[in-house]
Amino acid sequence: MWNSLWDNFKYFFTDGIAGNYVAIIIEFIMLALGFYYLYRVFKANKADNFVYIFTIVILAVGLVYAFTRADNGGNVTSSFIALAVIAGITLLMYTMFGTEIKRMATVSHSKRRRGEHFSASGVELIIEEAVRAVQNMSKKNIGALIVLANENLPEGIIESGTVINADINAEMIEAVFYPKAPLHDGAMIIEGNRIYAAGCFLPIIQNENLPQEMGSRHRAALGVTTVANVTVIVVSEETGIISIVKNGAVRKKYADAADLKNALSDYYWSDLTAEGKL
Repeated sequence: MWNSLWDNFKYFFTDGIAGNYVAIIIEFIMLALGFYYLYRVFKANKADNFVYIFTIVILAVGLVYAFTRADNGGNVTSSFIALAVIAGITLLMYTMFGTEIKRMATVSHSKRRRGEHFSASGVELIIEEAVRAVQNMSKKNIGALIVLANENLPEGIIESGTVINADINAEMIEAVFYPKAPLHDGAMIIEGNRIYAAGCFLPIIQNENLPQEMGSRHRAALGVTTVANVTVIVVSEETGIISIVKNGAVRKKYADAADLKNALSDYYWSDLTAEGKL
C-alpha cells in the first residue's frame, strides 16, 4: 500500500502536474475560494464543529483526487468520485445552512458606532428597561417590532428608516411605538447600547402556510431573520401577544418577562461579546 501511495505521489508531481498544471491550478483556486466562503459562513454563525468536520473531509477528498492516477483508458474514475463527493457535501451544507449563506450574501459590511463600552450593570439596566417597555406595550395592545442587530443588517433597511442614535430606556422605546408617533409603523433597530434607527421597513416573508394570526409585523420579523443573523421582538397590535423570532422561525410565542430577559441576555452576552463588541 505504501509503495502504491509513493508511486502515486511521484506521479502527481511529475507527469500529473506536467500535463494538467493549468487545470489543477484552476481547480485549486476554485476549491480554496469555496472553502473560504463556507468557512466564513460557519464562523459567522458559530458553527465551529462544522468548520473542523468540513476541513477534514475536504483534505481527505483532496488527497484522493490528487493522488489518483488515470487508468489505461485515460479516465480518472476515482477523481470524478471525489468531485462528486465534494459536490454532495456542498449541496448538503447549502441545504443545512441556506439561511446563513443568504445572510452572508446580503449583509452590509459597513460599521456604525454602538456607543461607548459599558459595564455588566449597564447591560442589566438596559435589559430591564427594554423588558418593561415591551410589557407595557403588550398590556396596552400597542404594536412593536424591535430588531436586536449586530451591525449586520443590509444597508437598505437602515436607509428606509430614520437614524436617531438614542439611549435605550423604556420611555424612549414606548414613545417611538406610540400609535400617533411618525415612526411607529416601522421597526426599531437596536445596536448594542443604542437605539440606532426607527421606522425601518423590513423584508416581508412570502409564505402562504403561515397562520392567519401572523400579521405584517410577524411576517417582517420572519423575513429579516432569514437575511440577517438578528433576534426580533414582536408585540401584536391586535392581541398584545409578545413573540421572539430568530433564524426565520418564531422561537417563543406568548413570551413573558423571563423569556424576554433570556433573549436580551443572549444578545448582549453571546451575540455581541462573541464578536468582541462590548
